[in-house]
Amino acid sequence: MTKQTVLGRVTQLARANINALLDQAEDPQKMLDQLIRDYTNNIVEAEQAVASTIGNLRLMEQDHQEDVDAAREWGGKALAASRKADELRAAGQSADADKFDNLAKVALGRQLRSEQEAKTAEPTIASQTAVVDKLKSGLEQMKAKLGQLQARRDELVARAKSAEAQNRMMDAVKSIDVLDPTSELHRFEDKVRREEARALGKQELAASSLDAQFEQLESMGEDAEIEARLAALKSA
Repeated sequence: MTKQTVLGRVTQLARANINALLDQAEDPQKMLDQLIRDYTNNIVEAEQAVASTIGNLRLMEQDHQEDVDAAREWGGKALAASRKADELRAAGQSADADKFDNLAKVALGRQLRSEQEAKTAEPTIASQTAVVDKLKSGLEQMKAKLGQLQARRDELVARAKSAEAQNRMMDAVKSIDVLDPTSELHRFEDKVRREEARALGKQELAASSLDAQFEQLESMGEDAEIEARLAALKSA
């Protein structure tokens, strides 16, 4: 992935509207998990791209500094050669003076090339510096957004668990309402009352049987009394 592509991707992810994405998602938790994976992977790629871009920038800065130093050095050599030529010319040594003037010209040519190379590199260095700054800024935003995503995911998971627990509780309450324990109590009470009524019936039946036996016994006593009285009449 090139640094331009990484920069575009970092910028896109850093500006992404997470809330809008979640609103459109059928399963927000899965969406958050995927976003966290995407952000983590892209942060790693972006960090590698930033490191590479910074490395190239530092090399360009070193080369630029070397050109600046070389231009200064060649300028010093040109000045020294020119002064030496002036001394020799003043001493009447024109031929040697010309040689040093030629050396001064060569040094000035090297100085000019070094200055040109340094000047040519400056826009590229400025451009790369801007890219590095944007990548660093985008990375910081992405890391902050990754933290927000992780916090939102944890919050969403907690809310989902809470909602699940509430639904289980409401289902339990609903099943209790459907069963209607009061109706069960009524049915049990009716059963008890029926059993009590049966016991009363048995008691009443037993009592009526006993009364009949006593009535029979009394009837038998009266018959005996009558027979005794009849026998007494006959014997008189």
